[in-house]
Amino acid sequence: MDRIRIVGGNELHGVIPISGAKNAALPLMIASLLTDDTLTLENVPHLADVEQLIRILGNHGVDISVNGRRERQGESYARTIHFTCRNIVDTTAPYELVSKMRASFWVIGPLLAREGKARVSLPGGCAIGTRPVDLFIEGLQALSANIEIDSGYVNATAPAGGLIGARYTFPKVSVGATHVLMMAATLANGTTVLGNAAREPEVVDLANCLNAMGAKITGQGTATITIEGVRSLSGARHRVLPDRIETGTYAMAVAMTGGDVILEDTDMALLDTALEAIRRAGAEITETNSGIRVVRNGAGIKPVDIVTDPFPGFPTDLQAQFMGLMTMAKGTSHITETIFENRFMHVQELARLGAKISLSGQTAKIEGVSRLKGAPVMATDLRASVSLVIAGLAAEGETMVSRVYHLDRGFERLEEKLTRCGAHVERVSD
Repeated sequence: MDRIRIVGGNELHGVIPISGAKNAALPLMIASLLTDDTLTLENVPHLADVEQLIRILGNHGVDISVNGRRERQGESYARTIHFTCRNIVDTTAPYELVSKMRASFWVIGPLLAREGKARVSLPGGCAIGTRPVDLFIEGLQALSANIEIDSGYVNATAPAGGLIGARYTFPKVSVGATHVLMMAATLANGTTVLGNAAREPEVVDLANCLNAMGAKITGQGTATITIEGVRSLSGARHRVLPDRIETGTYAMAVAMTGGDVILEDTDMALLDTALEAIRRAGAEITETNSGIRVVRNGAGIKPVDIVTDPFPGFPTDLQAQFMGLMTMAKGTSHITETIFENRFMHVQELARLGAKISLSGQTAKIEGVSRLKGAPVMATDLRASVSLVIAGLAAEGETMVSRVYHLDRGFERLEEKLTRCGAHVERVSD
């Protein structure tokens, strides 16, 4: 099993290309089930979750071809993938596939909309909270779907004439449920209005792609999304937006180590709140023609309090990384997690490096220390794994991160990107 070895102490200087967003690519790929034409996606990252979803879509009858080309020698790949689903050959998404990745549950929306039925296993994924599927089920029922749960599967059927447009207000903001209901509603009869919808950039990206395929969606990026159902969707060509979580992660790495790095092919507007928190911690962040420049020299890291919130708030997917940064702040900071109830599993691993963190309910109190010391640590989920990398970059001596398969789910060629900026990071195979 692979591990990541880090020898801390080096500043970061250079250029890091930002990959396409995993959280945008996955629903875009699933949208290929809505049409019998070809959906072509550019800038698709090469990640374990993407490869797993390719296998799941293949199970449903999607024909997939991949064109990869080197964007920069040895750094990353920007792939173009063509998805063609002439016929859906299987409306069942089995446990052995869905249990490995939560987002694969989202196929329920397109399958139900196009075929009138779906049998999808209850999902798996990171153990960062219960994340129930009740919002998905309630929303689909609002579109007149009949749903039963039996033996670990969600069995859904549409009325004889197809799903029926309706008004549904989410009791709480859910990115995944917004994706699913928006996709399902594109082929429903009549108009669907989604209230308290997620406003994340990835939701906007999906809506823009669906519109390019012939859907009629308005209001994306606001709390109310309106979808006028159409009879069918066509193919389209769409470029996956830059990964804002990867952008924020590398910005925090520079803030942690010091240095001067250009984050290429990304957009500040995707994560204003997170970048403002990093600025308050002491980094200088400016927009460039090619992306974002992050610089930290001199005074060190300042303590900053944050609260995670749905977009445009501070992203929960950057919470662990920001905690890693705050471990060496000159003072005490507080991080409150409002999205997931079990997303502080990285705390005990950061403590192994010398961090001083205490928990009270959903708030972590971080007392900054002057030095961290390398140690063996274990990744517990995708974002927690990279928080350990950030801490390890500044720790004295060697940090060895195990269970990096979590890391491979969401960060493309991380060790190569950091090494090219002067970090001592390498993958070690047992």
